[in-house]
Amino acid sequence: MIATISQQDAATDLVASYLKTITKQGFTGDTDASYASRLTAATDNSIYQQIPQGILFPKTEKDIQIALQAASHDPYLSLTFGPRGGGTGTNGQSLTPGIVVDLSRYMREILEINVEEGWVRVQTGVIKDQLNDFLRPYGFFFAPDLSTSNRATIGGMVNTDASGQGSLVYGKTSDHVLGLTTYLVDGTKMSTTPIDVDKAQLIADQDTVIGNLYSTVLDVALNNRDAILDKFPRLNRFLTGYDLEHVLSDDLLTFDMSRIITGSEGSLGIVTEAKLNITPIAEFKTLINIKYDSFDSALRHSPFLVDARATSVETVDSKVLNLARQDIVWHSVSDLITDVENKDMQGLNMVEFNAVSPEDIKDKVDTLCRLLDECVQHQKNGVIGYQLTSDKSDILKIYGMRKKSVGLLGNVKGSQKPLAFAEDTAVPPENLADFIVEFRALLDSHKLQYGMFGHVDAGVLHVRPALDMCDPDQEKLLRLISDEVVKLTANYGGLMWGEHGKGYRSEYGPEFFGEHLFKQLRIIKSAFDPQNRINPGKICTPIESEDSLVSVDGQKRSWFDKQISIDVKTSFNNAMTCNGNGICFNYDQNSPMCPSYKVTGDRRYSPKGRAGLMREWLRLQESKNIDLLEVEKQLNQGEVITWWERYQHSRDKSKGVYDFSHEVKESMDECLACKACTTACPIKVDVPTFRSRFLNYYHSYYARPLKDYLVGNIENSAPVMAKFSSVINPIVNTKIVSKLIEKTVGYVDTPTLSSPRLDKRISKEHRFNFEKLSTLSSQQQSEYVLIVQDPFTSFYEAELVESFIKVITALGKKPILLPFKPNGKPQHVKGFLNEFKATAKNAAQFLNSLSEINAPLVGLDASLVMCYRDEYNSILGDDRGDFEVLLAHEWLAKESFKPLANKIKNETRFTLLSHCTETTAMPSAANVWQTIFSDLGLQLNTTATGCCGMAGTYGHEIQNQENSRALYSMSWKGVVNKNKPEQLLATGFSCRSQVKRYEKFKPKHPIELLAQIL
Repeated sequence: MIATISQQDAATDLVASYLKTITKQGFTGDTDASYASRLTAATDNSIYQQIPQGILFPKTEKDIQIALQAASHDPYLSLTFGPRGGGTGTNGQSLTPGIVVDLSRYMREILEINVEEGWVRVQTGVIKDQLNDFLRPYGFFFAPDLSTSNRATIGGMVNTDASGQGSLVYGKTSDHVLGLTTYLVDGTKMSTTPIDVDKAQLIADQDTVIGNLYSTVLDVALNNRDAILDKFPRLNRFLTGYDLEHVLSDDLLTFDMSRIITGSEGSLGIVTEAKLNITPIAEFKTLINIKYDSFDSALRHSPFLVDARATSVETVDSKVLNLARQDIVWHSVSDLITDVENKDMQGLNMVEFNAVSPEDIKDKVDTLCRLLDECVQHQKNGVIGYQLTSDKSDILKIYGMRKKSVGLLGNVKGSQKPLAFAEDTAVPPENLADFIVEFRALLDSHKLQYGMFGHVDAGVLHVRPALDMCDPDQEKLLRLISDEVVKLTANYGGLMWGEHGKGYRSEYGPEFFGEHLFKQLRIIKSAFDPQNRINPGKICTPIESEDSLVSVDGQKRSWFDKQISIDVKTSFNNAMTCNGNGICFNYDQNSPMCPSYKVTGDRRYSPKGRAGLMREWLRLQESKNIDLLEVEKQLNQGEVITWWERYQHSRDKSKGVYDFSHEVKESMDECLACKACTTACPIKVDVPTFRSRFLNYYHSYYARPLKDYLVGNIENSAPVMAKFSSVINPIVNTKIVSKLIEKTVGYVDTPTLSSPRLDKRISKEHRFNFEKLSTLSSQQQSEYVLIVQDPFTSFYEAELVESFIKVITALGKKPILLPFKPNGKPQHVKGFLNEFKATAKNAAQFLNSLSEINAPLVGLDASLVMCYRDEYNSILGDDRGDFEVLLAHEWLAKESFKPLANKIKNETRFTLLSHCTETTAMPSAANVWQTIFSDLGLQLNTTATGCCGMAGTYGHEIQNQENSRALYSMSWKGVVNKNKPEQLLATGFSCRSQVKRYEKFKPKHPIELLAQIL
């Protein structure tokens, strides 16, 4: 059996006391010292792991002031703090051993916009894409770009002086900061904007906290001006640290303290507000995708493209392109980046032109295309072809692929994973190709694999060498390569940290700046934070401090992972490979990933959070000498403990006896099992699968709730109940019985059984007769369609199955309804894995027995059809067989509807809402329905939505009611309310049920509409 995990890396008594104190003093946000939450904040998108002592989630600036002022007095003077935004940093900038101050949960308000003056004021928890979605209707955008824009916060961008694509034209974050509000370590509020140097000197003369800061920074910046200009590289990128150069204008007449704070990585204070310059949107865009015979050709051609007055030039190598080809993202760009016949595309430059008028862009594009035609014709510069698009949606798709490539690199097979540690080097663009030749030679000398992509117009290339950090020799290699890259970038007039900040690379600061200038940085740190309490160890330490800087040798995630056996790591690969890229924190409410995080704002309830908790649970179980794979084998063979032992464990739980397993279980319980993570995540973290395994372990030790047994057995009970639907429905729908079910089982809004039931709706000719089918010729069999039943449509929505039979018949085929066989999906969701395996084996045997019949197997419910493909493979392996069940749209896509068009007269414009499982696993599904409707002369709009909030039984469970409704309101309610009931179509049974309970009408499945009008 598994072990009770009572030991944990507990927060100190001092931290617990501090959290209670600030709550008493009026802190209105959340405080959290649970091990699960601290683990979730212990990682970012880097290789490091640092468990904090606690987390603060302030709701207001006053909360931050209360927290810092309380820590300025005994007994809390030893506490340290680390500001955190989106947690997408690649170098551990937001990791801290102290208390995390996370502004991303609540401080996400856009406070003010002034269109006439071109600025916006925001709280720093605002997400980059959230801000641009707000600005778009005004015709503006916040220009600095980054690949993590759907989850990175403005605070994070300010603190790393973030920039990305298009920075030659649009600059860095610091170029757009007009003012900041920052809280200093003692709780003092400081507002900073550009001011005359004379005025800054007046402030510096004041005997105040802020006066002292102005005095120190002015003194350092003015007295060391020549040394600063000599050392700071002439690059498009800033070197993150303290911007001693730009705190003063070139003419030395203007002083801007914000420039010191921007790029300071949270080491000087906590930035709570930012006033930002906004840029008019250039309405006219053209993107030219230039294809090359080698990556070196792409790099060497980039200066020519910059000279062509392009807005941006992005590049990717063949490794990144090939990874994209294997991902779901490729379907959206495959026709925009096609192969060149008889050529091998080894590199790609994406060249964008944009302008506010078409005249400004046409000549540039035409000129470049003529030159590219010459290159292709005469085989010059390695150019083998190019494609051009001016469609904004297509351009967004291509950049979506480019952005996702960051995460895709982490999904390579094997234990060696491309890692971010020397991945944002910056050199003058004219030196880039030669620099990369040497960089590649360095990596090749160690026989390392790597992928490359980046902003060649700015001389920034992202290079991620593949290392296995659980191998001690390869961990040493990380240090060796880091040292070499620092030297190499210096030789080419650049620096190692060109875009993603220093973080754990801060140790290289003294060498880069030199003793004198680095001392000046320390003097500034001393003025702001004399006791080294704000993000200690990053950038530099106070002048009097003996504390160390963080180092690339710092504690890494691999230190924890090494303690898990290789067999267990391999078995739980779908959790172990999470690299922290954080795409599951996607801000977009119309994205299906990840509903439980979107609705709670709690990162424990995200795929990244759950993967981290699962890794730690595996480690702690093995530390108790538990052979998890052997225990699982025993569980799949039957009971491993008695009911009495399970009762005792459950009794301990009810008494509040701690077990880390309970924290993991809480996180898993919030999962909707929608499976968006299995495809939308570039690493393919598969929460539903490892969640089911965890629940299987957990409930071998602790008792299950009654509702789990009811859900797990729904496929056995539904066929029996359906026979008595006329009796059961009136009883279940009474208030007394509904309340009884709610109180005893914890379920609400129980769906109504179909009446008349399915077997009363179909004729004899549609019933399954294996002997009859098997005697037909292969040609005769091909005229049949075998309908695979599922419990939801067959017993709760029989009218849909009936409609499908009608549609198949209208297409000239012969529908046959197969006998109902439980699929096992409900068992899998609740972690009944032993029972699920038996169910899957039985269903697979039956479906494989039909393989000799030349007729397609077609199902109606996406989640169950995908279960045949995914969960059956996992649980049965080779015993699954090779049967294939298509979803209805997959089969319909092969049929011809145009001959039926003349029968139809319908001017209604329909709107389709897709099941989230379909959206992520089969992104072309909506296009199939559009094609079918178009062939029939019907109008069908598709719209992006997130999860409806039902997700099988999730929306029926009493504890999920608030979240279920909130999810529905996020992206479904608005679309539903904009359409008349007769216009609305939905492919998911759960989705239709959710609309019915909140809007009192049930949308049709597209098949029901087709059956009605054909």
